[in-house]
Amino acid sequence: MKAIEITAYGAPDVLRVADRPVPVPGVGELLIRVSASGVNRPDVLQRTGNYPVPAGASDIPGLEVAGVVVSGDAEAMASAGLQVGDRVCALVAGGGYAQMCVAPVAQCLPVPQGLSYIEAASLPETFFTVWSNVFDRGRLQKGETLLVHGGSSGIGITAIQLAKAMGATVVVTAGSDEKCAACLALGADYAINYKTHDFVDEVQRITQQAGVDVVLDMVAGSYVARDIQCLAEDGRLVIIAVQGGTHSEVHAGLVMRKRLTVTGSTLRVRSVAFKAAIAQALQQQVWPLLADTRIKPVVCRVFAADAGSDALSGAAQAHALMESGANIGKIVLTW
Repeated sequence: MKAIEITAYGAPDVLRVADRPVPVPGVGELLIRVSASGVNRPDVLQRTGNYPVPAGASDIPGLEVAGVVVSGDAEAMASAGLQVGDRVCALVAGGGYAQMCVAPVAQCLPVPQGLSYIEAASLPETFFTVWSNVFDRGRLQKGETLLVHGGSSGIGITAIQLAKAMGATVVVTAGSDEKCAACLALGADYAINYKTHDFVDEVQRITQQAGVDVVLDMVAGSYVARDIQCLAEDGRLVIIAVQGGTHSEVHAGLVMRKRLTVTGSTLRVRSVAFKAAIAQALQQQVWPLLADTRIKPVVCRVFAADAGSDALSGAAQAHALMESGANIGKIVLTW
């Protein structure tokens, strides 16, 4: 099969098309003939040597795929209601940038009715992440207010739509007026251009000094102290990435006086059982919303993953676009 290898840590041009053996599914796993692979920020971090591959996972990058079930553990597939020939999308710990990919059966979901493989491949990583962090860890409830940093990113567009579908008010930050407009079009109630406005002041104005109930933060660093200022009493700050750095100063007095919760998580290293519980929640509560188009995938660009083996391969172009920050929505590779 064709796959994308990281030939050395470095710039996007280290991603090259290579021949690899077709992986063999084990107990509780199935094999997918991949039509499309989602591209995510952790893939970029893995390429630069800043996101180690978990023990036992494929060194091939890629955390989400969509395609057709080719083979697998018959008993596990039957228990999940899956069979050879089914259209599925899956969250994987690695190996997604390939024509064939092994996935745990419990982390596979049917392609929602009416969606293409490209759209389906854009779902698992962000939907699993947002559900786990905004609703499980952040405990966002109907009638509460969510602040999302990076509103036009893959995580951001998912958080906007899921939070609105669950009855929350959504405030986002983004780095341009164009991105703010895109977030509003997706359902965000308020969008703050952080390059022209102070988001702490704007959040206080929007909430009439009450603050927001949950913050989803992909920046960390200096943002943590500012997030704490934005939170209402009993608010929850959930950190899921550290694009602004790993070290932060915290006003402990505010944390105590407001009775705040500061938490965070990573998903890739969690157990199959943990991810299976998220998959079940998504299938029950979110997949029907996708099927009736109340929420929708937002795909920014599509690249042919195997369109050559030079520095301008589709995977390299996809990574360059992600690093530029110009994308609004997800980036997807096709095979």
